[in-house]
Amino acid sequence: QVQLVESGGGVVQPGGSLRLSCVASGNIFGIYDMGWHRQAPGKQRELVAVITSGGSTNYAESMEGRFTISRDIAENTLYMQMSSLKAKDTAVYYCNAHISVAAGTANNDYWGEGTQVTVSS
Repeated sequence: QVQLVESGGGVVQPGGSLRLSCVASGNIFGIYDMGWHRQAPGKQRELVAVITSGGSTNYAESMEGRFTISRDIAENTLYMQMSSLKAKDTAVYYCNAHISVAAGTANNDYWGEGTQVTVSS
């Protein structure tokens, strides 16, 4: 069984910073693309950023320049450094990963349970 567990959320003032982490554990053969999504109250879940196994990154336009996604392949850990946070960044942030559990098997899509980020003065 594969688990993704996020941490690092909290309450921060506008203009502040937070660093989110997501650790993948369990029966893992390989981790491919990983990413962060978020869902604000009353809104649909949206992509924040993705990073490939090769380290290529892609960001949603409104987050580019403020958020930085990275990963530690050896530790099966995904990070996101968020700076210049705004009230509209308030949301539950979810980790997502494409993971295979054995050689020759297809990747499956896994999600964490989310971590709350609240930006408020």
